[in-house]
Amino acid sequence: MFHVIWGQLRGRAGRSVALLVGVLVATTGFTVLTGATTTSRLAVTGTVERNTRAAYDILVRPKGTRTPLEAERGLVRPNYLSGLYGGITTAQYDQVKAVAGIDVAAPIGMLGYSTAPVPTPLDLTDAVDRSSARQVIRVDPTFVAERGLSSAPGKPRYVYITKNPLIYPRLSVPFDNRSTPYSDGRSYPYDQACGPAPREVLPDGRSLPVCDPRWALVGEPGTYSERADWQVDAVRLRPDGRFESAGGVLATGGDGTTTTSDRLVMAYHLTVPFLLAAVDPAAEQRLVGLSAAVVAGRALRTDDTVTETRAGAGVNRELPVLLTAEPFIDEALTARLTRLPGVSPAGVSALDLEKTLAGHAGTPVGESRSDVADGHRARLAAGLGPTRCCTGQLQNVVQSGDVRYDRSPDGSLRAVGQPPVAQDLYGARFTGNPLPRPWLADDRGSRPARPLALARDPHEFRLWRAVGAFDPEKLTGFSDLGKVPLETYEPPVAEGADARSRAALGGQPLEPSGNPAGYHSAPPLLLTNLASVPELLKGGSSPQSTAPISAIRVKVAEADGYNERSAERVRLVAERIARVTGLDVDITLGSSPAPQTIALPAGAFGRPELRLTENWSALGVAAVITRAVDRKSAALFVLVLVVCVLFLGNAVSAAVRDRRPELAVLACLGWPARRIGALILAEVAALGLAAGLLSVGLAVPLGAASGIHVDWRRALLAVPVALLLALVAGLAPALRAARAHPAAALRPPVATTRWVRRPRTLPGLALANLVRTPGRTLLGAGALAIGVAALTTVTAAAYAFRGAIVGSLLGDTVSLSVRGADGLAAAATVLLGAAAVADVLYLNIRDRAAELATLRATGWTDADLNRLIGYEGLLLGTAGAVTGAALGLGGAAWLVGELPPSLVLAAAAVALAGVLVTGLAALVPAALLRRLPTARLLAEE
Repeated sequence: MFHVIWGQLRGRAGRSVALLVGVLVATTGFTVLTGATTTSRLAVTGTVERNTRAAYDILVRPKGTRTPLEAERGLVRPNYLSGLYGGITTAQYDQVKAVAGIDVAAPIGMLGYSTAPVPTPLDLTDAVDRSSARQVIRVDPTFVAERGLSSAPGKPRYVYITKNPLIYPRLSVPFDNRSTPYSDGRSYPYDQACGPAPREVLPDGRSLPVCDPRWALVGEPGTYSERADWQVDAVRLRPDGRFESAGGVLATGGDGTTTTSDRLVMAYHLTVPFLLAAVDPAAEQRLVGLSAAVVAGRALRTDDTVTETRAGAGVNRELPVLLTAEPFIDEALTARLTRLPGVSPAGVSALDLEKTLAGHAGTPVGESRSDVADGHRARLAAGLGPTRCCTGQLQNVVQSGDVRYDRSPDGSLRAVGQPPVAQDLYGARFTGNPLPRPWLADDRGSRPARPLALARDPHEFRLWRAVGAFDPEKLTGFSDLGKVPLETYEPPVAEGADARSRAALGGQPLEPSGNPAGYHSAPPLLLTNLASVPELLKGGSSPQSTAPISAIRVKVAEADGYNERSAERVRLVAERIARVTGLDVDITLGSSPAPQTIALPAGAFGRPELRLTENWSALGVAAVITRAVDRKSAALFVLVLVVCVLFLGNAVSAAVRDRRPELAVLACLGWPARRIGALILAEVAALGLAAGLLSVGLAVPLGAASGIHVDWRRALLAVPVALLLALVAGLAPALRAARAHPAAALRPPVATTRWVRRPRTLPGLALANLVRTPGRTLLGAGALAIGVAALTTVTAAAYAFRGAIVGSLLGDTVSLSVRGADGLAAAATVLLGAAAVADVLYLNIRDRAAELATLRATGWTDADLNRLIGYEGLLLGTAGAVTGAALGLGGAAWLVGELPPSLVLAAAAVALAGVLVTGLAALVPAALLRRLPTARLLAEE
C-alpha cells in the first residue's frame, strides 16, 4: 500500500503539489488567523484591564435611590452624587468598613449649596479723566453665563472720583443711631438711609456725605437678585496721580485707614453657590490622595471642629473647609463704562441719589470684563487668612435634587424643566445674610430645590472658613475611557450634539453655571469633615442629622482593573455589603463613559434650546466586552475552519474525478471498495501531514510579517489541524470513489441534458453547459456561496460584537482595535472561496476540452469561446452570490438577532463583489483556451 501511495504522489507530482499547496494554505491561514483572533482578544482584554482602573469599585447608596434609567439601561448621569443628600447612617458605614476584602471605604455626605462672594474686579483706570476735579464713572454691568448664551443687565454702579480729601467712618468704633465717629476724630450725624458714608471735604472746609444707600432702598439681601444691587463708591485722585480709598473700590475699609493704588479697580463680587460636602479626610487621602493635592494652607484633618467666636451679642460659628482651587463655574461679568464729568453725589440724599446720577447721559469710555474662575484664583493667590481669603455663608443652604427626563422616540432624553429657585430659600428679611441672591437663581432650572433645615437663631451666624485649598487636577488620575463620571471631583461637561447647538456654544462645551438648580452641577467645591456635620445641623430638623452620609465609595483589595479574578472579588464584597446593610450596592468596576444625547430646554435669560452629548456612566461595560469578544472569537474560529474544509474538499474531489479511469481499473483488478477509499484517505493524509510540518515553519514568520504574534506552541497545532483537515476534506471523495462502479470510468465527465431545449444564443448555451454538469455547477456555485456567506457572516459577527459594546468610550476604542483582525479573517474567506471558484472553472474547461476543440474546428473564434466561458462564470457567480448572500443574511440574523439595513446593504455589496470576483476568476481559465491542442484532441476523440 505504501509503495502505491508513494508512486501515486510521485507519478502525479502536479496534482500532489496542488493538493499540498491547498492544505498548506488552509492550515497556515487557519493558524495565522486564529493567532490574529487570539492576539485581538489579548489586546482587548489588556485594553479593558488597563482602562478600568477607577477610584472605586463599588458604590453604596441609600435604599431606593436608583433612577429608572439606571435600573433599565445601566446608565447613570454625570455627577449624580451631587444631587444625593444623606440617607446612610454612621452605623451602616461602620458595617461597611467591617466587611472583609475592603481596602478603602470612603464616605461622602452632600450638604448643599453655600453662597460665597467671588471677586470679579473691573479695571476703571483708563476711564478716568485725570484733569477733571470731580467726575462719576457709571458702571453698567451685564451678568453672563453658559458660554455667553445667558445674560442679563444689572443696575448701574457708580464710582465718584474727586481731587478733594475724603474722610471715612471708623467702623471698628461703636456708633449709635445719632452719630458716627470718623477718621478725622469728629463725629457726624448718622443717616439711617445712607449708613456710615464717607465725607468729601470741600475747599471751604465744609464736608458733605457721599451717600451709599445699597440695602436701605432695595430691601434685605437674600430677598433680591444681585442684579438689583447697586452702590456708590468714593475715591480720591491724589496730587501724585494715585487713587485713595477706604471703601469697597480699592480695599475693604476697617477702621478708617486708607489704601492707595496706581490702578482704579472696582472690587465687584458675584454671589456664587459652592457645593459643600463632608468626607473622612483619612479615607479620602487613601482613595484619591486628597492631602497630596493641597496647594495652599493645610490639609483638612479628621479632628477639625467648628469654632465659635463672640460677635457683640451674638456668636459666629465657623465650619472648617478645604476649598477647591478650580471653581468649575462658567460665569462672568461684563461692564460698559460711562464718564459723567462734573457730576458729584456729595450731599445728595439717599432718596434722590439714584435719580440724580441716572439723569446724566455722559460719555462712553470703554468696557471691562472679569470672570468667576479668574477672580477665584486671584483670591487664592492673595493667600489664606482672616482678612484675605476665604469665607462664605451658611445661613441659607440650598439642596437641589436630581434631573428628571422624558424619553424621545429617537432615543435621546429631554430634561424636564423646573421653576426658578423660590426666593424664600435664600432667607427673608432680618436673617443676617448680607449677600443677595445669585442672579441665575431666577433662571428656569432642571432640578427641584429645597432648603437645608438649619436652626434659626437671630444671635447665631454660621459661615465657613477655608483652612486650605486643593487642586482637583492633582488627585489620583484615572483612564479617560474607564473613569466613572459619578466621580466626586469630575466636573460635568456636555458638547453640542448638532450643528446648531455647537454653533450656539461657539464650539465649546457647556459647563456648570451659577444656578444652584441648573442642569449641570459643579462638583463639591467645599469639603469639610464628617465630625463637623452634627455641629452644623444641631438644632435643625434636617434628616441628615441622623443619616448624614450620601454614598460610600469602596475600593476592593487586590482589584486593579477588570479581569475575571478582580470581578469575582468585587462581586463577593458587593454581595456582603448588600446583605449586612440593606443599602443599594452597585458595582462600578468595569464601567465606562457612554455618550448620551440630551435635549435641554431654553432658559429665561436667552439660552436657546440645546441638544447636547453628555458622557454618562455605562455600568458593566467591561463584562459585556469580554463576553462579546469571546463569542466573536469562537464565531471566527468556526467560520475559518469551515471555509478551509470546504476548500480542501473541492480540491480533493477534483483530484478524485481526475483519477476515475485509474480507480476503475483498480476496481476491475479486484481491489475492494474499502481499500480504494483507504488509498484516497492515505494519500490525502500524507499530504496533510507534510503540509502541517511545512506550516509550522511558515506560520511564525508570516504572523510576524503581518504584525500578529503566533506562539510556537500554536504553530505546532498546525500538524494535527492539517491532518484533521485533510482527512475530513477527503472523507466524502474517498467514499464516493469507493462506491463508484468500474463502468463509470467509461462515461464522459460531461453528460448530455435531455430536458434542455436546443440553445439559440450564447448565454443559452452557457446555461445548457452548466445544467449538463449539475454536480460541478453546484460545487462551483457553492464554493462562491461559501465565500460570500462567510464574508457576510464575519461582517455580521463584527457588527454584533460592536453592537454589544459600542455606546461607551471604552467600547468604541475596543471596537476600533479589533477591526484589523476581523478584516483579515473576512479577506481570507473570500480568497479561499475565489480559489475554489477558479479551480471549478479550470476543471470545467479541462473536462470539456475535446468539445471546445470541436467548436473551434467548426469555425468558432477564440473570442466566441471566451464569451462562452465568461457567460458561464457570470451565471455561476450570480447563482453563488445570491445563495451566499441569503445564507449570510441568515447567519447575520442569528448572530445579531435582527437584520439592520446596514447589514442588508453589506450583503448586497458582498454579493456584487462575488460576481465580479467570479468574472475575474473566469479570465484565468479562459486564457487556457488558446493553448488547447485542437488537432490532438480531435484525433483522440
